[in-house]
Amino acid sequence: MAGEGIVVVCTFRVKEGADAQFEELLQRHWPTLSQLGLVTDRPTQLFKGDEKGSGLVYIEVFEWLSEDASRRAHELPEVMAIWEPMGGLVEMRGTKPPMDFIHVTDLSL
Repeated sequence: MAGEGIVVVCTFRVKEGADAQFEELLQRHWPTLSQLGLVTDRPTQLFKGDEKGSGLVYIEVFEWLSEDASRRAHELPEVMAIWEPMGGLVEMRGTKPPMDFIHVTDLSL
């Protein structure tokens, strides 16, 4: 159920000219995680923007089923078939890493 897992905000700094390839992988990402039972039913959120003139950035927000599910994902060939090519399509920008993964919690004010 939504709200019981671990929400992660993923930031990807995509290389110039790699956006079409990256979007194809991103389109498969959450459905693959879902088919493997690794994420909750909370729908993924996807965003695309320009990182203050330094290049294209994609943000994906989704909810892991558990910490264990996020660890297990690294061992599954179906997931690695998406993650490994993603790694070749991103770049460092100054001191910012190619990818960021921040676990967050819902904030009700």
